[in-house]
Amino acid sequence: MFYQILYYFQKRGFEVSRRIAERLGIRTRVVRTTFVYLTFVTLGFGFALYLFLAFWLRIKDLLYTKRTSVFDL
Repeated sequence: MFYQILYYFQKRGFEVSRRIAERLGIRTRVVRTTFVYLTFVTLGFGFALYLFLAFWLRIKDLLYTKRTSVFDL
């Protein structure tokens, strides 16, 4: 049962890659590896963006704290 489901998704997924490759006139393997690399790049970009925003918010909170008095410096 598991292998039937796996075979179904592989067939449909590879068919998409095959059709794109035929349309562009390149090999299917190139299209598949490009999708894999793009997946890693976008996940890495999202994680890097998350870390940058977390760092930026932390710095902003440290610099712009609300002081109750002038003498709190």
